[in-house]
Amino acid sequence: MIELRGIGFRYEEHEVLRSVDLTLDEGELVLVSGRTGVGKSTLLGVVTGLVPRFTGGVLTGDVLLDGTSIVEQPPRERAHLVGYVGQDPLAGFVADTVEEELAYGMEQLAIAPETMRRRVEETLDLLGIADLRSRDLRTLSGGQQQRVAIGSVLTTHPRVLVLDEPTSALDPTAAEDVLATITRLVHDLGLTVLLAEHRLERVVPFADRIALVAGDGSIRVGPPGQVLADSPVVPPLVELGRLAGWEPLPLTVRDARRRARELPPLVAPAPVAVRESVPRLAARGVTVVHGSHVAVREIDLTLSVGQVTVLMGRNGSGKSSLIWALQGTGRRASGTVDVDGEDPAALAPAQRRTHVGLVPQTAADLLYLETVADECAAADTGAGSEPGTCRGLLDRLAPGIDDAIHPRDLSEGQRLALALSIVLTARPPVVLLDEPTRGLDYAGKAELARIVADLATHGRAVLLATHDVEFAAHVADEVVVLADGEIVSSGPPRRVLAESPSFAPQVTKVLGAPWLVVEQVAAALAGGAR
Repeated sequence: MIELRGIGFRYEEHEVLRSVDLTLDEGELVLVSGRTGVGKSTLLGVVTGLVPRFTGGVLTGDVLLDGTSIVEQPPRERAHLVGYVGQDPLAGFVADTVEEELAYGMEQLAIAPETMRRRVEETLDLLGIADLRSRDLRTLSGGQQQRVAIGSVLTTHPRVLVLDEPTSALDPTAAEDVLATITRLVHDLGLTVLLAEHRLERVVPFADRIALVAGDGSIRVGPPGQVLADSPVVPPLVELGRLAGWEPLPLTVRDARRRARELPPLVAPAPVAVRESVPRLAARGVTVVHGSHVAVREIDLTLSVGQVTVLMGRNGSGKSSLIWALQGTGRRASGTVDVDGEDPAALAPAQRRTHVGLVPQTAADLLYLETVADECAAADTGAGSEPGTCRGLLDRLAPGIDDAIHPRDLSEGQRLALALSIVLTARPPVVLLDEPTRGLDYAGKAELARIVADLATHGRAVLLATHDVEFAAHVADEVVVLADGEIVSSGPPRRVLAESPSFAPQVTKVLGAPWLVVEQVAAALAGGAR
C-alpha cells in the first residue's frame, strides 16, 4: 500500500534517517519505537509529506502509494489518503468547538452535508466525546483535546492514519479505549495505522509489527516479540520476561500471569518506613472555577519536605487546574496556599519561581530564545547558578542535544527535558510537574526518576501529575487520586495503585500487591539465589 524505499533525511550535518525501507500493508498497525530524539517523528513526517516541506533538511529516496510515487506530492494532496495527528493536538486545531473541528476536514474535501453530519455523530460516539460536542476546544483537558484531534482525522475516512504519541496525554482507561477503537478500525475497515509511542506497555498488545529506529537512523522491522527481544526500549512486561528468561516473551498481562507460575517463591518487598513529615506547602479549601464549571472543589493538600506526591485521575479530573492554583498563577475561587509562610499568588513572578517551580503540560511555553545554549545560559543567570548547571541537568535527561539547535526544533521529549532543566536550575523548594514523562523514553524516565528522588533527598517537596502509572510506581511516596475535582483516594502507592485496575502498573497486574516494579522482582530473585 505505502512503501518507503531507501529513505534518508539529513538536517544540516545531522543524519536523522538512513536507508530506511518500510512497507505498510492494508489493515495493519505498525508501531514506531526508539529512544527519544532518534527520528520517529521525522519518519512519520516523511509519510505525511510534512518532511521536509515544513522542517527543512534534505530528503532522499522515494515514497510510493499503490505503486505510484508521492514523494513530491504536497501534504494537502495526500490529506484524503493520509490522516495525521501530531504530538501537540492544540496546535493543529482550526475551529472553535469540538463539533466544528470534527467537520472541518470534511468541509475541505467537499463531502456532502448529510454525510458529514452522520460521520460527526459516529465519531463522537466512537471516541466517547459526545458530551463535549459544544465545548470550546481551549477549555478541554489535554487528553480530551487528544481525542478530538484523532476524531477530526477519522471523520475524513483516510486509508492511512499516522499518529505521533496519541496516548501520551490520556489516562489509562481513555488510552485503552482509543487504542481499542483504532484497532477496531484496523480489523473491521482495513485502516492502516502508523503510530509512534513511548509508552509501549499500552500499544504493544495491539501492534502487528514494530519498526525500531536506531541511533544511527536505520530501522529494524519485525513482529513485536522478535524486535523487543533485544530492543533498548521495552515495556515492564518484556523486562520482566527477560529477567525470568521466558521464551517467548510475554506481550500481554494475560501471557505474563500464566508464565508467572514458573517463578520461584518470592519474598515480598518490605513496606517503606514512614518518615516524619515537615510541611513545605499547605493548601486548604482550594477551589478553582472555570466559568460555570467547578474544576477543583475544596481540596486540602500538604506537600512535605523530602516527599514525592503523585497526582492521578481521569482526564478532566482537575489535576492541571490544581497544580496551577498551587503555583499561584491559576486563580483560586477560594482557599489558601502557603509555601514557607508566603502565598505564591501574592508574589511577583520572579519571586514565585524561587518558591514554586512549575513545568507545564506544554513545555514549549517556557522556551522563547533562539538556541538551547541561550536557554540554558539564561536559566543559569536568572537563578544565580554556576554556568553549566542547566546544561548538566539537560544532559542527564536527554543527552546529545546540540547547543545550537532551536528549542522549537526539538522533539516533544527533548523540549520537556529542556524546560524541566530550566525550572530545576532555580532550585525552588517546591517543584510541580504536569505530565513530566510525556515524550520521554524509558531511559529518559529512569533518569527523571533519579532526578526527582535527588530533589526529594535534598529537601524539596515534589508534586507531579501523571497518567504514567509505571513512572508513578517508581517515584511516588504518596499517591493522590482526583475525580471530578475532589480527592477520592490517597496513600502509599503499594495500596492506592493496587486498589485500582486502571492505575495498577503491569507488575502489579501480574504478581499482585505489593509488587510494583521489575526492580523489586529482580531484588527478590537475587535474594533467593543467595
